[in-house]
Amino acid sequence: MQQYSEQKDNRKVIYGILIGALVLTWAYIFYDKNKNEEEKQQLTAQVNQVDSARLEILEEFNLATIKIDSLTNNSIELQGSLADKNAAIQKLKSEIRTILSKKNATSAELEQAKALIAELNGKVNDLFAELKQVKAENKALTASNEQLNQEKTTLTTQKAELEDNLNVTKTEKKKLEDKVDIASTLKATNINIAAINIKSSGKEVSTTSAKRADMFLVSFIVDENRVTPSGSKDLYVCITGPDGKLYTEGGSFTTREEGQKSYTNQVTINYETGKQMPVSFNWKKNDKYQAGDYKIEIYNNGFKIGEGIRTLKKGGIF
Repeated sequence: MQQYSEQKDNRKVIYGILIGALVLTWAYIFYDKNKNEEEKQQLTAQVNQVDSARLEILEEFNLATIKIDSLTNNSIELQGSLADKNAAIQKLKSEIRTILSKKNATSAELEQAKALIAELNGKVNDLFAELKQVKAENKALTASNEQLNQEKTTLTTQKAELEDNLNVTKTEKKKLEDKVDIASTLKATNINIAAINIKSSGKEVSTTSAKRADMFLVSFIVDENRVTPSGSKDLYVCITGPDGKLYTEGGSFTTREEGQKSYTNQVTINYETGKQMPVSFNWKKNDKYQAGDYKIEIYNNGFKIGEGIRTLKKGGIF
């Protein structure tokens, strides 16, 4: 009986130990489950926090990207310092996109991206400020160019009007100069052509005989002219013989109607404005004179200003 009682007590102890172990096992399982759940919640919270930070950073980046992309639609071509700043912005943009494209980006990397976005926004704001200033300067230059173009158009119109007026003035001046030029031409009157016979004594007597003629004495009056300025004037004398041959000394002058014309003798006078002037000169033929008409023409300023004829006979006493 006593042995049975001891066995019974041992069973109780064993049952007690088993029950205790079971309770401890359940307690551990419950504790472990709660711990895993807590860690899972913490991890989920961390993931949610990272995703929230990523979304926030991504939103900031998208806003900055929209602002940057508006630069490409700007009418001003980026040059010089503007182009350098835009290149730096594009480089930052590429670095940020590389970080945000990582699926498992760490908090440190997201913080780096956030710092880069702040730097990016600063550079974008600087670029827009400078771009605004450039646009204002370009607007001012455009307004200035428009004003200059208007002034140029006005000046061009005025220049054309002045040139038209000048051309009219030149034409009128030319007409007036032509009139003055023509009016300044001298006129020869009282033309006398005498055939002279030179005696052995040296005495000169007039003759009408071709046989006795030794030279011609040509004399005429240059009429007064109030237009012709005082000074040296050239008179060209052309003498044509009975055979129609013009006697020349090898020189020529320009006429207004006949072009170039050879002359027999050139006479230079010192004319005084508004006064008559007597002119005379001798002309001696190299060979014998022929009977017939000798025509003498006097030119000045390209115009014929006088003409005379002397007829010589074949024989005669005087």
